[in-house]
Amino acid sequence: MKWNNLIFQFKITLEEIQPTIWRRIQVPAKYSFWDLHVAIQDSMGWFDYHLHAFRHKRLHAKKIIEIGIPSDEYDDIMIFPSWDEYISDYFSEPGKSSSYLYDFGDSWYHEIVLEGILLKEKEIKYPRCINGQRACPPEDCGGVPGYENLLMIIRDPNHTEYESMIEWLSGWYGKYDPESFDRKKIKFDNPKKRWKKAFLEHD
Repeated sequence: MKWNNLIFQFKITLEEIQPTIWRRIQVPAKYSFWDLHVAIQDSMGWFDYHLHAFRHKRLHAKKIIEIGIPSDEYDDIMIFPSWDEYISDYFSEPGKSSSYLYDFGDSWYHEIVLEGILLKEKEIKYPRCINGQRACPPEDCGGVPGYENLLMIIRDPNHTEYESMIEWLSGWYGKYDPESFDRKKIKFDNPKKRWKKAFLEHD
């Protein structure tokens, strides 16, 4: 397969938030969209608790298609399974972009841009995150408005909700620092194991 020795470099930017929260990752070009989803989750700092969807225009097609997890709740929308669609069929050259939505309730929209197609380096383990800025918002904080409210509260120790908010955050993250980012702390899960855990393992 021609993609086996190639790497796609993406920049993922969380939309509607300033200062910008973003990651730059490199993944195998042979990845499926499920594999890319897992890499985005791990690099951003999400916990993969909610549904996701990529919205993309297929090569030589006019319609925007949705790639994610098919669900009976959304029968009116044609959703292609992310594990059956491959990123190389959609990202043909640098500059191509896609939209990635995580959590249909909080609605975290990300812009994904293919920055480059590189040769795989033997001594490098992929996927990897090579750069980024700021921590992603906490899960279930209420989308962009809820995140902005959260930031206002934790920056004011005198706020009436300060202690309860810090306590809630500590249950998820320990000490949450919205400005913190360290690419060396990012651990990438095996996408095949994540898929099995999500769809085959039951209590």
